[in-house]
Amino acid sequence: MKNYTTDKIRNLGIIGHGGEGKTTLTEAMLFNAKAIDRIGKVEDGTTTTDYDPEELKRHISISSAVAPMEWKQHKLNVIDVPGYFDFVGEMVSTLRVVDSACIVVGAVSGVSVGAEKAWEYSKEYGMPKMIFVNQMDRENANYTKVIDQLTELYGTSIAPFQVPIMEGEEFTGYVDVVAMKANKFQGNDLVEIPIPENMEDEIESIRTTLIEAAAETSEELMEKYFEGEELSEDEIQKALRVGVANGEIVPVICGSAVNNRGVATLMDIVTAYMPAPGEGGSVTGKNPQSQEAVERKYSASEPFSALVFKTVVDPFVGKLSLFKVLSGELTTGGSVYNPNKDKSEKVNNLYLLRGKKQIGIDKVVSGDIAAVAKLQSTMTSDTLCEQSSPVIYKEIEFPEPSISLAVESEKEGEEDKVFAGLFRLAEEDPTFTIDKEPETGEMLISGIGEMHLEIIAKRLQNKFNASAAYKEPKIAYRESIRKPVKAEGRHKKQSGGHGQFGHVWIDFEPMLDSEEEYEFVDKVVGGVVPRQYIPAVDKGLREALPNGVLAGYPMVGIRATLYDGSYHSVDSSEMAFKIAASLAFKKLEQANPVLLEPIVKAEVLVPDDYMGDIIGDLNKRRGRILGMNPVGNGQQEVVAEVPQAEMVKYATDLRSMTQARGSFKLSFVRYEDVPGNISAKIIEQSKIEAEES
Repeated sequence: MKNYTTDKIRNLGIIGHGGEGKTTLTEAMLFNAKAIDRIGKVEDGTTTTDYDPEELKRHISISSAVAPMEWKQHKLNVIDVPGYFDFVGEMVSTLRVVDSACIVVGAVSGVSVGAEKAWEYSKEYGMPKMIFVNQMDRENANYTKVIDQLTELYGTSIAPFQVPIMEGEEFTGYVDVVAMKANKFQGNDLVEIPIPENMEDEIESIRTTLIEAAAETSEELMEKYFEGEELSEDEIQKALRVGVANGEIVPVICGSAVNNRGVATLMDIVTAYMPAPGEGGSVTGKNPQSQEAVERKYSASEPFSALVFKTVVDPFVGKLSLFKVLSGELTTGGSVYNPNKDKSEKVNNLYLLRGKKQIGIDKVVSGDIAAVAKLQSTMTSDTLCEQSSPVIYKEIEFPEPSISLAVESEKEGEEDKVFAGLFRLAEEDPTFTIDKEPETGEMLISGIGEMHLEIIAKRLQNKFNASAAYKEPKIAYRESIRKPVKAEGRHKKQSGGHGQFGHVWIDFEPMLDSEEEYEFVDKVVGGVVPRQYIPAVDKGLREALPNGVLAGYPMVGIRATLYDGSYHSVDSSEMAFKIAASLAFKKLEQANPVLLEPIVKAEVLVPDDYMGDIIGDLNKRRGRILGMNPVGNGQQEVVAEVPQAEMVKYATDLRSMTQARGSFKLSFVRYEDVPGNISAKIIEQSKIEAEES
């Protein structure tokens, strides 16, 4: 592939709902650009951008994949992005580095949730976009219905650049509304034909709307239009390009990716209307030392800087870091500075990635996307730059994980292998985390959804030959007491020679108004317990606290006052008083012990239509609704406090209730008493587990 200047590069993200043909569209584009010899099929596992074993097995995209290609003196870096919501992190990282997006919508299914989400994300990133209405070859394809849906949702920004020509149910061509030309598919070619008479009125109406939209991009054109002067095709195209770049105009075109119809035209529109890197202005970071703002332009004369947007971990090849150059150029053989880690990294090999294929290159220019192998410290979201001109760019904001499961090795003795592999996979996927839960001691993995975590287990098997087993995480219950009790602990043992003797009286009482978990008070008078043994009593109680008297959960909210006891001048020892304290602790069974559960604050964001269902569901989960806040765009935020035990699978349930339109976040609030009937079941279960272990 030859070298291209920044103005001839187009970085395009292909986004939208799962199953609408994004991967097939990318494949057709690669074929048209002669980057591949034949169009692969998703169902056959032969596409360029789906190559992971799980992608081939499930016939869905799981990771975003780059597909660079050459088209009419331009370089197109197309990134095929998964449409399933569990892999939303791939869309977030892609939209950070592309300069425009193509949202794929089905001509039969219409505007789906995935398309809506793709629109929202691209809008959030200020991304120029276009819409490709795919699957025009299918029965019941309805372009007009899709345009009506889009217009209802997004208003006057929707601009049909094409209208399909249908002969019966067959998609045979299209009318180019901008150029006012009709084209018919003939084999692999397009042949110009007269605009069908029965379409003239429809085309005229759409063209009028399009010209009005173009005229509104400048006062000069607006004046000319209102004075009744014709706008030239060149003026219309330039004006539309301005409107597309600032997001006021969203071109809509149609085609069939599987039959490669309309795809070449899409590629032409990308080169003609979508912006090159830097057309939207310079990029801003900050100096890592002074924290002052630093502005960089997409120019070869600027110092080198880049953002790493994706990491690919391979146990054999090593780590590949995909990056976009935001200023300057990078050549092989040098070194770069990572200000996030304050480390220098050697650049031995640069690649263009086309799916899994690595194409070696010597240089990557400003605005281009490439990969570098075996960077030691660099992770996704890190900045790379010149050490003499440091800059650090804002990190990519990935969505927080919303579901957690406990994980362990399926086979005994493979723990190190499993967890080493999981930590490597976490390097690759910032929406996947692995942490030890301090309260329960379990290793927890967290992700966006159940399918996400399922895929992680399969990748662990495929890449690292290690098997992980998942289970629901334990809830970090605690125990406390609700009435005071005076408890005696007496430890006496004679076994020849020195015996053991320790004797204490402890007043236990609940600390209802304190945030302290445990408090020890010494009220011994008259030396009934010698001073040197009092710390041993405190230590004995502290060692007993992690195993409560009800179900073995940690005891909290307890004040222990040592007020009496006795000792033996020969047989007493620190150990004896520790044991005596632990025996007194067991008497807490008489202090009305209770089980406590963690309560979380749930902030659930949903469209208005789902409010009733969400509130009803939270009530069933023993939740208390604290408030409802309108947040605009037809969305409401429901705030509730809910027991954590009721929210383990909430990510899956919320997705099901809202057709994936809802989102939520949880934060710990406090501990509260578990209701008696539920408490009894938990205690019973813990006893069974204790007997089994």
